[in-house]
Amino acid sequence: MKTGTTFTKSILIAIALLAFVEARAEDAGLSDWFDVAKLKSYSAARTSSGSRFSESNFDTNQIIPGGTLVLADLKGAGMVTHIWITADAVEFGWPRLLRLRVYYDGALTPSVDTPLGDFFGVGHGVERNINSIMVHNTSFGRARNSYWPMPFRKRCRITITNEGRKLVPLFYYHVDYRRYSVLPANLGYFHAYYRQERPARAGRDYEFLNIRGRGHYVGTVLSVVQTQGAWFGEGDDLFYIDGAQKPQLVGTGTEDYFGDAWGLRDADGLLTGTPLADGEQPGARLTVYRWHVPDPIPFRKSLRAAIEHSGWTLNADGTIRSGFEERPDNFSSVAFWYQEGVNETLQEPPYGRERLPFGNAIPLNTARSIQEIAAEKGKFALRGLDDDNVQVLSFLAEGEGAQISVPIEVPNSGKFVVMAITVQAQNYGDYIALMDGKALNSDSLAGDIVSPSHESGILRGYSSEIYLAHDVFLGMLEISQGRHVLTFRCIGKHPQSSAYNLGLVDIVLEELRSTDESSRVPSTRNRTESAANEPLYRGQPLAHYTKRLSEVSGVERAKVTYAIGQFGVVGRPAFRSLVEALVDPSPLVRQATATALGQVNDPRAAESLGRALRDEDFVVRGCAAEALQHLGGTAASAIPQLGTALDDSAESVRLAAARALGAMGADAAPSVTQLAARIPKEDSGLVLIAIAEALGNIGTAARVAIPALRNVRNQPLWPPSKDEAERAIRRITGQKVATY
Repeated sequence: MKTGTTFTKSILIAIALLAFVEARAEDAGLSDWFDVAKLKSYSAARTSSGSRFSESNFDTNQIIPGGTLVLADLKGAGMVTHIWITADAVEFGWPRLLRLRVYYDGALTPSVDTPLGDFFGVGHGVERNINSIMVHNTSFGRARNSYWPMPFRKRCRITITNEGRKLVPLFYYHVDYRRYSVLPANLGYFHAYYRQERPARAGRDYEFLNIRGRGHYVGTVLSVVQTQGAWFGEGDDLFYIDGAQKPQLVGTGTEDYFGDAWGLRDADGLLTGTPLADGEQPGARLTVYRWHVPDPIPFRKSLRAAIEHSGWTLNADGTIRSGFEERPDNFSSVAFWYQEGVNETLQEPPYGRERLPFGNAIPLNTARSIQEIAAEKGKFALRGLDDDNVQVLSFLAEGEGAQISVPIEVPNSGKFVVMAITVQAQNYGDYIALMDGKALNSDSLAGDIVSPSHESGILRGYSSEIYLAHDVFLGMLEISQGRHVLTFRCIGKHPQSSAYNLGLVDIVLEELRSTDESSRVPSTRNRTESAANEPLYRGQPLAHYTKRLSEVSGVERAKVTYAIGQFGVVGRPAFRSLVEALVDPSPLVRQATATALGQVNDPRAAESLGRALRDEDFVVRGCAAEALQHLGGTAASAIPQLGTALDDSAESVRLAAARALGAMGADAAPSVTQLAARIPKEDSGLVLIAIAEALGNIGTAARVAIPALRNVRNQPLWPPSKDEAERAIRRITGQKVATY
């Protein structure tokens, strides 16, 4: 990895080059490299997760499953120049499950619509460092920085939606932006769009982007999962500009487009890099990026950006069949570009788990089998780390040869990718994995062209600091249904490691299936499919979505309800259709519908959402509570149901219910008794903070809750809850609370 010094030098060189190329003749010799001396015509501003209470260090947010967090809602003319994000989340693949959207100037269609991780340059729902000019990730990939300029003329709204099934307990962010009095007419809107094919479709090139309009293309992030062995990347990149029948830009190979040669290898740089490379085993993952910052690709009418998915193929006996043949690998990508206006023509991206590498990840929750785990030359136990958000199977090994065996239950026979989610720290060793006594990923392919970022199949445990989400690709293999034993055997340790220990967070199986219907894109010509099989395109009128709501089911119906929600109060004519969808057999549809009802913000929804607080699916219950939060005081009729939801078994539901009551302010006074009664029973610091905030918002009517709040202040479950309890007491008693 490059050092910070090298990164700084590279930035200097790049900015100097760009400044030189773009300098006007009359400015030549008068401007410094960074244009630092020139007086600015804008003002600097920031929105962040920081607490507005000056005595608080609780500078974070939470995102419930199905919930949406608004990072910024900026008014007037301006330009976002920097986004920084870090989060504490434990769900497998969560960077793919969190969805980033950016809306400009009141448009209902997001111009940026991508998974969080892919937007910041790393696919597959994993974390990696990146040292580039437009994206800079550090701290094992946990600190994400984007420097893409995002101009807007009237408004910019940035949101994160949790499309997983676990609470994101800590989510921190900065959005830095400039305020202008007016923006030049020649600035385009920044766009980023995610798509995938599992596998890449036979007989056609994989498309990064296919749009009409005027603009320029500025970047690509490509992620690949190999479904078979050998080098996948002989495919050429192809750019068709302004309706050309033949590409004007033709590449010479996948690695060449991404700035490398003779294959791809672990690397990062200003404009190109490979943050993730597992090698060439079946199931191996790869992510590469290419920023067209000094060489954007302009288009006036249209652009089609694509790449061939061809490479080396093997016979059944492992011998080479072809050096250039189409392959059925899994492709996903993000295209980055600027254009006039907001693009509303693209297809709705896949939802949530559909975006995981194989769309069917099965976390095995190794903690459940603790009674059946066996160890040799060491002891094991379950430990809570990271404020007990993560349960780790901790193996205290005596040295080389020590091993721990974990039974796993495979739900059906098939071909599976096996992943280990492990802990790295100063006292951890190196391990190999064995399935039923056979070493996984032990046979490498001769002549590998992809150079792995790490040794595939070997769990390297040492790190100078604790990292809880180190993902290790163990291999792809045929596994029969039933019980198997996964063994981890110590083979040594890093010289600086103080011990040979192992920390195992989970084992994850992902099944390779022959087709992926969710990524099928039907032709728009001579279409014979029914409406239920047509892809959902954005930018349609409300009536179109309302009609589609009665024609589709499952994931597609959920996408339609989300689309209706984007209309906000303009979507109220679809109210009755949404209420009907709130009892759909699919939990995903009910979840999407509850969210949409909150966005449409029709007071009539309170009764239906109150009933949804008793839904059998906890994600639906949480979304219903968050929707009631959006309704605020107009949802007072649901206060009894929200009070009951404070005792829900799911932390995310209790959190959302407390926030909903807090959003009602003084109108929620009838809930004070239930809020106070929950305090001594609550084991979540996050929920206690939400309850304290709700009581503070209610004000003087919450005086009866002061003794319970004092107990939180004097015996805090979690230090921030003490500060929030003290603040609530001050607000209830009318004392001054210091704010920024």
